[in-house]
Amino acid sequence: MTPTFALLPLCLAGTAALAAPALDDAVRQRAEELTRTGVHASIVIAVIDGKHSAVYGFGSVHAGKNIKPGADTVYQIGSVTKTMTALLLADAVAENKVKLDEPVATLLPGYTVPAFDGKKISLLDLATHYSSLPRLPDNFAPKDPANPYADYTEARQRQFLAAYHLPHAPGTKFDYSNIGYAVLGTALAAQAGSSYEALLQKRIAVPLGMRSTSNQPTHGMLARLAPGHLLSGELTPAWDLNVVAPAGGVYSSARDMVAYLQAYMFKPLRPYALAIKPQRPLAPDGDTKIGLSWLLEQQQGRSYAWHSGQTGGYASYAAFTTDGKRGVMVLTNTARDVDALGLSTLLPGTPLPPLKKPQAAIEVPRAALAEYVGEYPLDKDFTLTVTLGKQGLEAAGTGMGSAPLFASAKDQFFFRAIDADLAFTRDAAGKVASAVLKQGGQDVVLPRKP
Repeated sequence: MTPTFALLPLCLAGTAALAAPALDDAVRQRAEELTRTGVHASIVIAVIDGKHSAVYGFGSVHAGKNIKPGADTVYQIGSVTKTMTALLLADAVAENKVKLDEPVATLLPGYTVPAFDGKKISLLDLATHYSSLPRLPDNFAPKDPANPYADYTEARQRQFLAAYHLPHAPGTKFDYSNIGYAVLGTALAAQAGSSYEALLQKRIAVPLGMRSTSNQPTHGMLARLAPGHLLSGELTPAWDLNVVAPAGGVYSSARDMVAYLQAYMFKPLRPYALAIKPQRPLAPDGDTKIGLSWLLEQQQGRSYAWHSGQTGGYASYAAFTTDGKRGVMVLTNTARDVDALGLSTLLPGTPLPPLKKPQAAIEVPRAALAEYVGEYPLDKDFTLTVTLGKQGLEAAGTGMGSAPLFASAKDQFFFRAIDADLAFTRDAAGKVASAVLKQGGQDVVLPRKP
């Protein structure tokens, strides 16, 4: 694939071309390189500077068709969806329909919601990832790994909550939870007497004029959808999030996301202000706080709110300075994070990490590769699954896309899609006993499942 890229900004309505915010040269060059080399199929970067905004597109929406991405190209935004679910909560609070400290069980009378020594899970606990619920439910067993949430229904969510035992009291510790946001969205929809999609349209998309934003994309949106890609570059369908949609199922465009971010930046409405009000620390000894979904940090003397997202074939990054002067939305149709591009766009001058230099791979017979196939659990929430595909070994984490592995020596492998290595250890009999994931300066041992 030889992607092309568009350099000219696609200025949004009401923005004069001469006032279009410029894209930082380092970010532009990196986005060009990432799409030219096929690391990302396409990238769209929306820049908000004061009242002005512009969208820059790189790569091609469809391989070989030279269709440049732009302001109206549709992408799945993944966990940036959580900020919308949290905004729906803030809106309900502002309308005096619910209270932040209200137990979620009061909104879900047909559910059995777990508690810890009488301490109930509140709406605030869910919105700040302090609920004590796991990242993924323990009855999450997808039939189709390429579309893992498609068969996770509300009935299964109900069963999970009824059987789950909280490991600690809600409100005491940050534990990022997709199922927590699924429950929050279910509860807010139940309170409103509607579906999550109807609530999203009525309270966010329609008021802000976001015509290309939906959990259930229209035919028009699908016609403008950038097809998703795995880390390997292979095409993959967009995920159907089903009941977990409030945690990551929304599709949107750069044009719509500019309107969404500007609502936080410029409109002094209570729900938006409440959503980015610091609620709890991310860690006991850290400076990062969490509002309602939004992570709140400071760099270069500037305070900003951000959230990123990723599904099987897409990734996203949304951020804005809390003084309302600068904002950014980055979208890609490859399951590889774009956080660094986003932060460097938001705060020009923020260094971009060096690109990983290509390593030389050695040939290993398929019979030898088969020895490594298996499941390597870290805990009940995460398992690294190693499979043998057409091109060789592949590894996929729970709820994440698959990435190819390349051999550098016996029992030693590396990824090209991410900056990580995977080594295998053997027992006294010579059988593969565990995998060691080496990433970010840390070694994580994953015992092989018998």
